[in-house]
Amino acid sequence: MKKVFLNVLVCTFLLCTVFLTSCFTYTSVVGDGAKGNQKEKKWNHYLIGGLIPVSTSDSKAMAGGAKDYTVTTKFTFVNLLVGGITFGIYTPTTTTVKK
Repeated sequence: MKKVFLNVLVCTFLLCTVFLTSCFTYTSVVGDGAKGNQKEKKWNHYLIGGLIPVSTSDSKAMAGGAKDYTVTTKFTFVNLLVGGITFGIYTPTTTTVKK
């Protein structure tokens, strides 16, 4: 009986971890926005559900001196998967700069 209850509890926790999270996208347009299709991606590293930033990408440096570019920060499916495997201790996001 205890084992069945524990299995149900673990399964409920895992389902809640997957279904109660969401993907988000934040986009910023600098200047007139991206003119070409050059992209650079980097991960931002956070701990404890995104509360403690460990290292974040510098979008201006990623643009490489371009005056017109678009910055998109996402919590992608891969980021969600990594965060789920670590039970939210490590939660990365992805920053993409398109110039």
